[in-house]
Formats: sequence, structure tokens, C-alpha cells
Amino acid sequence: MSWIKEFPQLSRSQLLEIRKTLDGAYREFSREYGEVIESFFDPLLAFLIWFEKLLLATPWWLMIAILLTITHVAARSIKLTVGVGVALFLIGYFGMWEDTMRTLSIITICTLLAVGMGVPIGIVMARSNRVQSVITPILDIMQTMPAFVYLIPVVMLLGIGKIPGLIAVIIYAIPPVIRLTNLGIRLVDREVLEASDAFGASSWLKLWRVQLPLAMPNIMAGINQTIMMALAMVVIASMIGVKGLGQPVLKSITNQYFTLGLLNGLAIVVLAIIFDRVSQAYAQRSQQHLGGRHD
Repeated sequence: MSWIKEFPQLSRSQLLEIRKTLDGAYREFSREYGEVIESFFDPLLAFLIWFEKLLLATPWWLMIAILLTITHVAARSIKLTVGVGVALFLIGYFGMWEDTMRTLSIITICTLLAVGMGVPIGIVMARSNRVQSVITPILDIMQTMPAFVYLIPVVMLLGIGKIPGLIAVIIYAIPPVIRLTNLGIRLVDREVLEASDAFGASSWLKLWRVQLPLAMPNIMAGINQTIMMALAMVVIASMIGVKGLGQPVLKSITNQYFTLGLLNGLAIVVLAIIFDRVSQAYAQRSQQHLGGRHD
């Protein structure tokens, strides 16, 4: 293994100097523009706080009724609706309702923002090979970067709180919806596109009436994966002040509270299963509707 010693590399002093330069530059940037960037996110923070308070102030029985209505409208499955109702009741029965509502609020906002940014980016990627070649390596880095690394620049810039946690969750969870939107649009049959061209459809009309509806199963799969990854980030985001089911899990790790961690972990699993089953059922119904079959 003597060849390892001969490998050309920077000296320790040079490497230390580069690190100091980069750390100093980012520190100066955060001091100079941190408050401006933080004020930019103030409306989002206000909305997030309002939405969380709304969920917490809503009576539990009304909240369960709303969630069951959404589940039934999306899935049209009695078994799934009953299962969701039982799961939510057990979450409240074991004293995890408030933390579940806090987690539900941030996951909902993160998912909406990730979809709102991810789908347009995926559309642009599908319409341009050059854009795809630029964005794909960025997505590769985002998906392979350890989740804890996302917290470092965000916390240095914005401190500890809801917004840094939300940004870290979005960065971690957005790649699937971008990739699958791009894939779904690219997989649309060329003959269908040629037929729409023959009828004189513009590029935007073709996108909204042909490509997006046919790509919807892939887009829904991307949304599903984004939700799952956002839920997976809940515990890590709790380290920088995001309240919810992640904080009791983190507390159980540091204090060895086995039951506390197990119950809150199972609550996160229950939320993941609910989101997964409902989104999959909705995607299947949408595909059946496109195929001309009705439930």
C-alpha cells in the first residue's frame, strides 16, 4: 500500500487555509444577508404558525371527520376510511394528538411547497435535454447527501426554528417529485403527441390536456415518495427546533425512554401508511378514469 503515500494531495496547512477561507466567507455572508433572508421567510413562518394553531384548535372529533372525508373522497374505499379512523383515534388515545397535528401541519406545508416547486422543474426538465443534464447531477447530490448535512448551512444562516427545519425537509424531499414528473412526461406516447399536433394544439394546451394527465400516475408516485421522505426527515428536523412527533423520539434516544420512542415512532409510521395508501388509491382511481373505467 506504499502507493497511497505517494498520492498527490494538499498539505495539511493548505487544506486548513481553504477551510478557513470558505468558513469565513459563509460566516460573513450569513452576517450580512441572514436577517434579510430571514425576513423574506416571515410570511411563510406566519402561515405555518397559523396553520399549526388551526389544527391544534380544531376539536379532535371534527379533525378526524375532516381527514376521513378527505380519505374517502380520494380513495373511495370504506375499509381504508375505517382503518384511518381507527388509527387516528388510537393516536389520540395514547396522548400523541398534539404532536401528530404539529407534524401533520409541517408535512402538509412541506409537501405543498415541494410539489409547487418540483412539478414545474420536472416539466422544464422534460422539455429540454440541456436543462435535464444540468439538474440531474444536482438531484443526485441532493439524494446522496446525508440528511444531517442539510442542517449545517441552514442553521448557520437562519438559526434554529421552524423555517430552517422546513427548508431542510423540502431540500431532502423534493427530488422524487422532480424526477418522476420529468419521467412521466417523457414516457407519454409519441403517437398521442403527434395526434394532438395534428389537431392544432399549442404546446401549453398539449402539456395541460395531454402530457400532464397521462403522466399523472408517475407524478402521484413522486408526490407519494416526497411525503415519505418528508416524514423520514421529521426526527432529524426536531434537532433544530421543529416540534412534533420527532421531538419525543429524540428525547427517548437521549434518555433511553423505550416506550415513548416506540409509540411516537409508530405514530409516524401510521401517518406514513395513511399518506401512502390514500395517495396510491387516488392515483389508481385517476388512472382508471383515464382508461375509461369507473368505480
